[in-house]
Amino acid sequence: IKEEWCLIISIILSVFFYCQGPPRVSERVAHRQSIRLGRTMKLSCPVEGDPPPLIMWTKDGRNIHSGWTRFRVLQHALRIKEVETDDAGTYICKATNGFGSVNINYTLIVIDDSSSRGGAGTANGDSEHTPELAGKLVRPRFTQPAKMRKRVIARPVGSSVRLKCTASGNPRPDIIWLKDSRPLVDEDSGAGGGGVEGKKKKWTLSLKNLTPEHSGKYTCHVSNRAGEINATYKVEVIQRTNSKPILTGTHPVNTTVDYGGTTSFQCKVRSDVKPVIQWLKRVEPGDENKFNSTIEVGDHRFVVLPTGEVWSRPDGSYLNKLLITRAKEEDAGMYICLGANTMGYSFRSAYLTVLPDLKPQSNSVPTVTSPGLPWPVIIGIPAGVAFILGTVLLWFCQSKRTCSSSSSSSSPALPAAQRPPVANRDRTCPTLPSQLTNGDKDCLSYEDYIAHQQLLLAQGGAGLAPKVYPKIYTDIHTHTHSHVDGKVHQHQHIHYQC
Repeated sequence: IKEEWCLIISIILSVFFYCQGPPRVSERVAHRQSIRLGRTMKLSCPVEGDPPPLIMWTKDGRNIHSGWTRFRVLQHALRIKEVETDDAGTYICKATNGFGSVNINYTLIVIDDSSSRGGAGTANGDSEHTPELAGKLVRPRFTQPAKMRKRVIARPVGSSVRLKCTASGNPRPDIIWLKDSRPLVDEDSGAGGGGVEGKKKKWTLSLKNLTPEHSGKYTCHVSNRAGEINATYKVEVIQRTNSKPILTGTHPVNTTVDYGGTTSFQCKVRSDVKPVIQWLKRVEPGDENKFNSTIEVGDHRFVVLPTGEVWSRPDGSYLNKLLITRAKEEDAGMYICLGANTMGYSFRSAYLTVLPDLKPQSNSVPTVTSPGLPWPVIIGIPAGVAFILGTVLLWFCQSKRTCSSSSSSSSPALPAAQRPPVANRDRTCPTLPSQLTNGDKDCLSYEDYIAHQQLLLAQGGAGLAPKVYPKIYTDIHTHTHSHVDGKVHQHQHIHYQC
């Protein structure tokens, strides 16, 4: 019983003294990670805390968001599909709650096997400088086909575009860029503010500050002694139409979240110029006084919510996300994403449903009973009752043992001839003389018994009548003493019922 109570007390103490705190790393991780080109990489973020932390990933100091198409932020990890050489760098997982934050750092290394083989056969990347090649010839191939899927690209005036043709082979291949089947030189593209990037990034053509003259077909011609390959992009530079923003995609969409959980709405807006993206929440009737300021739109009133950073996407659209943490009942309702520029605005609505909180129902019983009945009282009351019952039982057994011992010690003193018969010890009344049976025929009273005994003593010890044992006694026996002078003396022992 003592061990069980100790276990219960330890559980109670662990519950009452459990406290919330900042996030913590739950397991060890390898901070240096490597992955081969084109594979899928998953960086884990094993953190835990109470309340559950919010997780944010960064690469080389830049926040990773849904605009990064090959990157997917999972609950406790970051997944990168079709890894490219540019994905190498420093990644940080930052977990934050109301009590603090913790960071997990990774260094990602991307391994390009084809580039290493090509580099072994050439000294400066130029095949003509090497008279003989080490190893067999390998014709060129594109190493990042995922970045080359979109071959028709439309961009507004003043924006920028990057065209990639990363390739490998043995010997290391050369690349030549052409526009409309004519070689593209820096002088031709310099007027537009674009050109081929430096030697280390010669596989990428960057065009900046686009004008209508940049429209056309751009071809990368990759070749070595083993063969050649080509890829062509079509670039369309669109004049700005000065139109109002357009909300693209299906977002925001209706969402359901658990009480105390975290969710988000996102909004994608296409606009010629960078738009203003704002989130609104409809104020339910009767809740107007809860907010300092509201705006009226039609028959409803709305409150303006804080808005985070607006991200620019490579396709010319803009993205914004509304994050809702520790969702409560009052967070439920209709939300509106509003995109606006100088030419007008567009909006789209979605509803948030917050599931009811079930915790107060399960915690209601201990909350009411615990202040009135602390655990020392629960332990003390049964212990006190057990102590009192034990004391009474011990006293009762001791008293009964004393009565039995006194009765047994007196019985051997009476000779066997003078002991009353066993039948006389029964609680039934013996046969009495007729003069004594006129009264109560059931039992003698104490006074009648005394008078009868005195009569027997007066008649002498020779003709003693059988002894009478009333019901109120458990045992009666007589002692007879004979003296030298012939006198006879008798006395009786009467044992009362315990």
